[in-house]
Amino acid sequence: MVMSQVNDGRFARCKTEANGSTFEYTKRYWILHTKNNGDLKVRMATTEQLPEKNPDEWKQESDPLAPSTPTDTATLSSEGLKPEVKAREQWARKIDFLLACIGFSVGLGNVWRFPFLCYKNGGGAFLIPYFIAVLLGGIPMFFLEVSLGQFMSEGGIGTWKICPLFQGIGYACAVVVFLLNCEYNIILTWAFYYLFSSFTSVLPWSNCDNEWNTDECHVDHRKIAKNVTNSTDIADSVHNVTSVIIANLSSMASNITSNLTSNVASVESTIGRITDPVTEYWERKVLRLSAGVGEPGIIKWDLCLCLLLAWIVVYFCIWKGIRSSGKVMYFTATSPYVLMFILLIRGLTLEGASDGLKFYLVPDFSRLADSQVWVDAGTQVFFSYSIALGTLTALGSYNKFNHNSYRDSVIFATVNSFTSILAGLVIFSILGFMANRQGVSVADVAESGPGLAFIAYPEAVSQMPIAPFWSCLFFSMVILLGLDSQFVGVEGFITFVVDLYPNTFRKGFRREILILIVCIVCFLIGLSMVTEGGMYVFQLFDYYSASRIVLVVAFFECLVVSYIYGAARYQDNLEMMFGFRVPVLMKYFWMFVTPVFTMSTFILGAITYSELTYSRKFIEYEYPKWAIQLGWMMALCSVILVPIIFIYRMVQQQGAFSKRFLEAIKPQLKKHQIRIGEDLSKINIVAEEYTTNQEDLPGMSPGSAMQLECKDLYNTNNEFSA
Repeated sequence: MVMSQVNDGRFARCKTEANGSTFEYTKRYWILHTKNNGDLKVRMATTEQLPEKNPDEWKQESDPLAPSTPTDTATLSSEGLKPEVKAREQWARKIDFLLACIGFSVGLGNVWRFPFLCYKNGGGAFLIPYFIAVLLGGIPMFFLEVSLGQFMSEGGIGTWKICPLFQGIGYACAVVVFLLNCEYNIILTWAFYYLFSSFTSVLPWSNCDNEWNTDECHVDHRKIAKNVTNSTDIADSVHNVTSVIIANLSSMASNITSNLTSNVASVESTIGRITDPVTEYWERKVLRLSAGVGEPGIIKWDLCLCLLLAWIVVYFCIWKGIRSSGKVMYFTATSPYVLMFILLIRGLTLEGASDGLKFYLVPDFSRLADSQVWVDAGTQVFFSYSIALGTLTALGSYNKFNHNSYRDSVIFATVNSFTSILAGLVIFSILGFMANRQGVSVADVAESGPGLAFIAYPEAVSQMPIAPFWSCLFFSMVILLGLDSQFVGVEGFITFVVDLYPNTFRKGFRREILILIVCIVCFLIGLSMVTEGGMYVFQLFDYYSASRIVLVVAFFECLVVSYIYGAARYQDNLEMMFGFRVPVLMKYFWMFVTPVFTMSTFILGAITYSELTYSRKFIEYEYPKWAIQLGWMMALCSVILVPIIFIYRMVQQQGAFSKRFLEAIKPQLKKHQIRIGEDLSKINIVAEEYTTNQEDLPGMSPGSAMQLECKDLYNTNNEFSA
């Protein structure tokens, strides 16, 4: 195969031999090229297709995410027909990235964790430490992660080529997000179960007339408990009066005391037996909860099918890459807001809603003196912003090189915080109604976590007119909030693997097969959480897999970018991308404020650490030592990768320790990522990856060996190649 240049164009001669015959194709082509974000786009056009003007004036219309044609699936070499490595995708529209971030980070934590923390930690006063945490930790870390992914155009592990010595941060994030993916879909499993159970005229958890209910089940359980408690108080008072009479009427007092003591014991026994239909439905029907983590029991087939459905939905949302998931996001990221506003309007019209809002928003500034309030604020921001999971870098890596992610970071922070406050209004207006109906305080019905979504709120909607409709609406909102968080999380993990081995997984349908394998593995791990003891396993994953570990990871991210790669150098890189200088305040946040904030929050949380327990209706279950140790193993299996990769990179180098260290911290950058005036001795330059979304050559059969050879020739031998 020969290529030669003639006159003002190129003369392509492609020759191939097949079955003893020789085929030759000759035609003159212009090479039309543009350089976009550092990637060279090459297209061919015949002289007959060109207008009558200088070919240099002919501009190619930019299409950064043009899908490859069916004929772009293979190239011919001496070894025969081999799959072609596909170009890395980019977001089709700018808003796709923002919607993906909102969909991933704005999830169930905003609905079931923030409102309860706000009520628990001083109502409206909690917003003060919360917004301080947003400014000091949330926005700086969010912007750092998405801009890193955008700058390096790689997700997760590949992002930390910016400092290979600390590439263990990427591996740690990959492990954390994998564990979260296994756990998070269990919540969707429960939500699907409740949604399907809501398609009935009478909600199954609204009464005590079902086969799973016990004799101690009472619909008005709180009123009964309150009356019994009042009786106990009266009995205690009479008992105290009796003790005074004992001195003079010992024999009579003895009989009275004996009778009262037995009455008190009987009353306390009655209190202990009172339960409610919602809790019994949750523990005895949905979970069929066993006695402990050491008694897993059998797999519940109905939950297993719901789990399978959840993973099937996730797979088909992301199997075609970010082009398909980006379109799904338009629905899953926006529709929950419509449902929340509908539920809010309904909640505000219910009697007692104002009582719930008072509990939620009335400030108690004395609580700000408690360090636990500040720890809760910091962890909530990191939890709801999805910091240090590696997925934000993956989402940012699909941006164009000059996308304004700084603007998106501010918009995201506004939307995230607004969603948290809105969710609190929705939840507590309904809880206020339920407390008013039952004649108890809002404090008696407030719950957090799964207890809010699957006990408190279902109990509230069961007391509303047209209860099944509002139940379907609520659990549809839960599913939509959780679904986009789940499939973006899986997409983030897939990005880790594909970017680590691009030549392996960007060929043919290998990426789709990889996604299928990951979904199957996560499904199999999730089976341990749909057994009769599955709730105990879920609590272990939830408490140890990420929790406070993300604060440590975020701390290292700030240190590496600020002090090893260099905050000033990175700020120059951002100016290269955005075309404007990011405020210098952001640099000082990364260097001083955010690391101090994250480590302080971690230390305060460690001081108040307590071992995992599971609070049930009448039981405080304490996990055995072996289960606690298993939880710590899950927590450490991610962060331990940071020092392991550190040691591995040092061993790879040669020479003295200082020389090894300096060589291992050299960033691996492409030419378009190097700032003007950069000291090239302090970086390692890697080859550019060019994308060639070119059309088939006219006159040749699509997919033919000659067609593929000519494409390969232009890809590898034109004068614009690296």
